[in-house]
Amino acid sequence: MKTIPFLDIHPDVAAALAAQRPVVALESTIIAHGMPYPNNVATALQVEAEVRAFGAVPATIAIVQGRLKVGLTPVEIEQLGQGGRDVVKVSRRDMAFIVAARQTGATTVASTMLIAAMAGIRVFATGGIGGVHRGAAQSFDISADLIELAQTPVAVVCAGIKSILDLGLTLEYLETHGVPVVGYQTDNLPAFYTRDSGFKVDYRLDSPAAIAAAMQAQWRMGLQGGMVVANPIPDAFAMPRTAIDAAIAQALQEALAQGIRGKESTPFLLARVSEITGGDSLASNIQLVLNNARLAAAIACAYQD
Repeated sequence: MKTIPFLDIHPDVAAALAAQRPVVALESTIIAHGMPYPNNVATALQVEAEVRAFGAVPATIAIVQGRLKVGLTPVEIEQLGQGGRDVVKVSRRDMAFIVAARQTGATTVASTMLIAAMAGIRVFATGGIGGVHRGAAQSFDISADLIELAQTPVAVVCAGIKSILDLGLTLEYLETHGVPVVGYQTDNLPAFYTRDSGFKVDYRLDSPAAIAAAMQAQWRMGLQGGMVVANPIPDAFAMPRTAIDAAIAQALQEALAQGIRGKESTPFLLARVSEITGGDSLASNIQLVLNNARLAAAIACAYQD
């Protein structure tokens, strides 16, 4: 693998990649911006443990003092968790500036995908992907996650599109850019906290091996971009659709009233939904991330076989 400036790969991750053993990338905005402390640190460490338990090596990704880190130490995870929203949220647009200034930043889905691809990692587990925001016809607020999915060869295992977004427009955008949306053991697109959004997926695949075979076929043909693997939250932790829809509607109204938009909108909305639901959405969020980590590890293992 060619040397990439500013890239530091943890020795455990580097050894696994050299031996062609399965590796799963993990993002860091979920640590700094997705959950409160100390839940964020505990969840991050638990997610890494789940990946290991299912046969793969975890590689949590962030920028630390200007270095692109693929695999964090527990101390680095703790620092991100304690820093919270004071840590810079880094998408593709921001990377060069954070690196040049030797700052520390938490990577979004887009930047995590990009850094994972630099390191040669093909599977990434997260909570939910970004997408087209509600009201985008006026705001033009579309997540960079979708652009990255269209051009970077990484499979993103998630619980669907974050339900605070416009799911229908997000699916249309992904279709236009040739990004397949695969439902794991489901015909229906999950919506983060709920198992069914009312929308269909492009393809249903019922095993990690089938998903790995599709990944291999796509990239061996030289087709650009990644794919979305939509993994429904387990039944036991899913929230009633009416309750979550009401909480999202209230949070969206508050965001509009306070003029919150851009990259600040998602952390605000997730935090407010958690507050409105009395913490139920946070508990669901933790469980869906763990569930995605398990599936991602199984796909990574099948991809390397």
